Amino acid sequence: MPELFDSALPFAFEIRNTVWMVVGYGAALLSLIAAVHCAVQKPDAFSAVGTLSKGAWMGLLIISFALALLFGGFNGLGLFGLIALCAALVYLLDVRKGIRDIGGSVY
Repeated sequence: MPELFDSALPFAFEIRNTVWMVVGYGAALLSLIAAVHCAVQKPDAFSAVGTLSKGAWMGLLIISFALALLFGGFNGLGLFGLIALCAALVYLLDVRKGIRDIGGSVY
């Protein structure tokens, strides 16, 4: 019976590592999408929404992308990867929606 677990355990670790790799690179991709969206927006749209300036969001999202690449991927997300993912999600779900609602973006 122990030989059954010996052969299944590496397979389970392989699945877990693959899932973490997809999540880590997905966080990096979301950060990159958010940074590109931020780069093509007008600076006035950010003040109209009432959030941070465009430069502040660009800096935050570029750092978020770098953190997601460094601490994501094969290592999973970790604390810094989760912080990067949260920054990208706040931009995409809150700021981007606000910019779209005021008519500042078609995306």
